[in-house]
Amino acid sequence: MHHTLTEHARCLYGDEYRPAPACDVGHDEHGFIEKLTFADADTLVALLDELCPYLVDGHLPVRIRNLAYRLAVLQRPDDAALLRRAAESLWMHGPDWDDIATGLVQRADALDAAPVQPSQPGRTSPDS
Repeated sequence: MHHTLTEHARCLYGDEYRPAPACDVGHDEHGFIEKLTFADADTLVALLDELCPYLVDGHLPVRIRNLAYRLAVLQRPDDAALLRRAAESLWMHGPDWDDIATGLVQRADALDAAPVQPSQPGRTSPDS
């Protein structure tokens, strides 16, 4: 049985750095994509970090990488580092997605350039 999305992906697609774990579960891409679709951003980023720790590596199909990044970015639209990372992956596997990658970098640049919002008067921070 697959306990994590990463483990399921490792069984289904393989791993450049570790052997696939022994399991008795059928390797169904449809079931994996369903799990991927509803995974939270932390799970998606963990999958990408573990199976594709460097931009040009890993056995995840490009369509799975793109979907994982897309879903993570939708959940973390203000994470400039994630936007840039997704853009780098798109450029690496493009050029069909170069315009999307450029847009992601522009969003990340805008986030980085935005002034930090001061806390509102009369509101206390969780640390106080």
